[in-house]
Amino acid sequence: MIGAELTADEIAAVRERVRARLDWDSAVTDPELRTLIEAELFAVPRMGRMTSEERGAAVSRLFHSFRGLDALQPLLEDPEVTEIMIVGHERIFIEKSGRLQLAPLGFESRERLEDLIQSIVGQVNRIVNEASPIVDARLPDGSRVHVVLPPVALQGPTVTIRRFPARPLGMDDLVKLGALEPEAAHLLRRLVRAKYNLFISGGTGSGKTTFLNALAQWIPSDERVITIEDAAELQIRGIPNLVSLETRNANTEGKGRIGMRDLIRASLRMRPNRIIVGEVRGEEALDMLQAMNTGHEGSLSTGHSNTARDMLSRLETMVLGGSDLPVAVVRRQIASALDVIVHLSRYRDGSRRVVEISEVAGLRDGEVDLHPLYLREGGGESGGGLRRAGELRDCRKWDAAEPAGEEEDRR
Repeated sequence: MIGAELTADEIAAVRERVRARLDWDSAVTDPELRTLIEAELFAVPRMGRMTSEERGAAVSRLFHSFRGLDALQPLLEDPEVTEIMIVGHERIFIEKSGRLQLAPLGFESRERLEDLIQSIVGQVNRIVNEASPIVDARLPDGSRVHVVLPPVALQGPTVTIRRFPARPLGMDDLVKLGALEPEAAHLLRRLVRAKYNLFISGGTGSGKTTFLNALAQWIPSDERVITIEDAAELQIRGIPNLVSLETRNANTEGKGRIGMRDLIRASLRMRPNRIIVGEVRGEEALDMLQAMNTGHEGSLSTGHSNTARDMLSRLETMVLGGSDLPVAVVRRQIASALDVIVHLSRYRDGSRRVVEISEVAGLRDGEVDLHPLYLREGGGESGGGLRRAGELRDCRKWDAAEPAGEEEDRR
């Protein structure tokens, strides 16, 4: 643990002495703050027995508690760390280079972690407490934050931070990483530009948001695009007429909540060319499908599932949970709204790959029919190659996409 040679009480005492001095002069620069911290730390007798590296770590730890995110700051500065998982104040796990591991650091107290949580959620006008113990938020760099507090979290405050690269991965990057083959990427490019409605499915951590960002790079820059998310995390660039909407939790009186359904309905009055719903999880699925069925072609969304077929079942369940429509009507809505489903999987080696691209080919015997276009062959840790399995049947919009090579991506 960083600064483990000092006890939690000693670290807290030094922090309080520094804070007391800052109360007299809160306009100190970063170098001045470091000097102040060093002066207070070196007054602790134990510091004389620490190595220079340990002293530097202790200074940085205290500095980050004032200017950064405390124990998390070193992890947030490491570009190889893609996920941070806090379980109580003493255990922090990270995903680094696709592998989960226990980080050699922690918070000196539960109160310090709780203070940090309140600071994070407060920056995006969110509330989390015992009465409302679950919240989604984000960091200034766009990282997604999910918080669960006791009594729901039995082992103490639990925080999960999903980090995203400063430069969003494009489809060319995903091809180089082996997520899909160039031929499949070319098909998806034409589908996006021809305004087919695409849905991305996959398990947790399979790369759905990353893939959605990559697909959005092919949206023409002269279109009006509206994004709708629980916690804003999409990094769509190169579209001047972009409107980003984010849900809002209820206030302490239980009022003022604005959910996904509210935002989807509001977006229909904003004259969008396309609507991008970051992730559908519940009854808002019906509003999304209706938007796709009412002239908003080229819309994109994601959802959790184990297979493309399972995603259809989940959508059906979501819609039925928020309406009293007959199952047959719901299936017609799904078959009419969605054009193509792209399913992603995460493998044991940490890689994320497209395993299926299927066309939603209407109804057959009362069931939504999936027509595979590409399927990944073989097994192993990273699977085999993505191979063509069929041809696109619905080509009514296909001619709207420019031929390959006619226009370069602008982003």
